[in-house]
Amino acid sequence: MVTCCALIAAFNEEERIADVVRGTAVHAAPVVVIDDGSTDRTASKAREAGAVVLEHGENRGKGCAIRTGLGFALAQPCSHVLFLDADLQHDPSEIPRLVSRAAQGSGDFVLGEREFRREAMPASRYHSNVIGSAILSRFIGTAVSDSQSGFRLIRASLLRQVQLTATGYEIETEMLIKLVRAGAALDRVTLRRLDYQCARSKMRPVRDTFRTCMLALRYRYLSPLKLRAY
Repeated sequence: MVTCCALIAAFNEEERIADVVRGTAVHAAPVVVIDDGSTDRTASKAREAGAVVLEHGENRGKGCAIRTGLGFALAQPCSHVLFLDADLQHDPSEIPRLVSRAAQGSGDFVLGEREFRREAMPASRYHSNVIGSAILSRFIGTAVSDSQSGFRLIRASLLRQVQLTATGYEIETEMLIKLVRAGAALDRVTLRRLDYQCARSKMRPVRDTFRTCMLALRYRYLSPLKLRAY
């Protein structure tokens, strides 16, 4: 049986965080929001919607927020940790598709891949995602079409074994590379919807994709894989 603790890293998402929390709570418990130094009402809106809120006093980056959340999630009696973004890029109603795939035993790491349509998204984001994913597939060791998707479901026992160090958006790549190197079976689910009208990505497509690719070299070839014994 798959039981999920959900982690949502958030920075200045007061307009959307309540909808994300409520939609996620139907499928996962607890829902944990890591407020990464927001200057708006993100934390209070998340609490009102029923989330457990962990707060950073200042903005530290998505990687730091995810790692803070993992410290909480991996102490919970859950089989898997669910990750999704706070800006409604991901439709919480699609969570059962990832859970179903994990329940079938198809993957320790189920990646929700966005459908990239050139006419439906900004050109910089389209090209950075397509090119970046093609390059990163080589470093990861298996084909992926959306390496930077933050919508993912991962077996908790595997997350407990791998030491993560990323501070920014490269946390997505670090998880992929290190978990696959540690033996995680990767499965992929194509998402039906991605609303670019409401999703205002905080990534800088060209700069952040280049930085992620450089760090992927380190994660794959230059860093020894440190496994924790549990």
